[in-house]
Amino acid sequence: MKLSELRAVPGSRKNRKRLGRGPGSGTGKTSGKGQKGQKSRSGGNPHPWFEGGQMPLYRRLPKRGFTNIFRKEYTVVNVSQLEGLDAGSPVTPEVMKEKGLIRKLGSVKILGNGELTGAVTVHAHKFSRSAVEKIEKSGGKAITV
Repeated sequence: MKLSELRAVPGSRKNRKRLGRGPGSGTGKTSGKGQKGQKSRSGGNPHPWFEGGQMPLYRRLPKRGFTNIFRKEYTVVNVSQLEGLDAGSPVTPEVMKEKGLIRKLGSVKILGNGELTGAVTVHAHKFSRSAVEKIEKSGGKAITV
């Protein structure tokens, strides 16, 4: 086998369809689009979800539920993630961001998943009951901001 002898597999390469190139081509004049009508026009195709004038699916389906515009989003941190943080200084949302426990500053809620050995003072916007119990059991404090 030589580099100059390489050939494409027969049938793998197909010439593109050249439209509007005379009557002998088979796709001359109307370029295979037929006579008149929506699909013969330039840009003449409705959007993919158009159902021919039938009531569209997105309007037939019932709307359910609602979005609470007053909902408060909390970034969740578990008690197990607070393990190993400096026990001397208080753990605030700023410290959590610095240590990589949360991505962006905002409301933080501490949940009680995991165990805590060292006494840590934690400042957060909300605490679960189990988190408060575990933090105080280890000798720390849970302070709501």
